[in-house]
Amino acid sequence: MTTNTDWRKLYEEHEIAYLRGDLATSSPESYTLDEMREISAGMDASTAEVEAAMRADFNSMSPAMQARMMDLLGKADPENIDWWRRLLLANEAAA
Repeated sequence: MTTNTDWRKLYEEHEIAYLRGDLATSSPESYTLDEMREISAGMDASTAEVEAAMRADFNSMSPAMQARMMDLLGKADPENIDWWRRLLLANEAAA
């Protein structure tokens, strides 16, 4: 891949965002409405960042590698292959 994504950092930030969400939903009385909105926005932003990084990595692959990746995803996660296609091929649909 030619992208420079620091996957470890991205994963840790994503996990922290969702941990904050879990804490907030397990004790909602401990948070203000604004704090809950901020936590939700952080979760959304983190998810968008992870998805964008996955798309960038996928798009940096050669067409042959992309086809192989889609084949592997179809075999590993057949129930969700349509989701993977929408996620990874989003730029093609917008073009």
